Amino acid sequence: MIWRGRQLKGTVILLVLCIAVVAATPLVTGNPINIQSLIKLFGIGYAVKTFGPQLNDLINTLTLNHDLENRDATKVVPIITVGTGGYIGAAQVSGPKEKVDEVEAVAQLEGNFMNGLFRAKALVPVDNINPMQGIKRVFGVGVSAIIDIRL
Repeated sequence: MIWRGRQLKGTVILLVLCIAVVAATPLVTGNPINIQSLIKLFGIGYAVKTFGPQLNDLINTLTLNHDLENRDATKVVPIITVGTGGYIGAAQVSGPKEKVDEVEAVAQLEGNFMNGLFRAKALVPVDNINPMQGIKRVFGVGVSAIIDIRL
C-alpha cells in the first residue's frame, strides 16, 4: 500500500486528536489512561480495519495450502476483551455471507474458576465494536482464526 502525503497527514492528525480527547478523560475506574496503551489500541484497531482484507486472504491461502480451506464467507474483525481492560487483537470469522456481514467484532469474555486453576475464554462474534452501546451475538458465525500482532 502506497501512502499519499495527504492521507498520511490526515490519518496522523485524526489519531493525535483521538488520543488527546481520550487521554484527557479518566477511565471509568478512575485511573488515568496510559498513552502507550492508547497508541497500541488505536494503532492495532486501525491496522485491523485497514489490512483486514489482506489478513483474511492470508489466512484463506494458509488454510488452502494445507488442504483445510474454508467454504464459507470469511472476514477479519477486531477482538475486544470485555470486562478486563483495553485489549485488542484480530480474528477471522466464517459463516454464511449475510451473517458474516453483520459481524463488526469478536467479543472475548474471560473467566477463572477453582481459585484460578482453570481459565476460560469465550470468543463471540458480535454486531458492534463498542460494548458501551450494547452488543448482540451474531448467531451462525464462528471464529475460524486468531491473528496475533507482535508489538
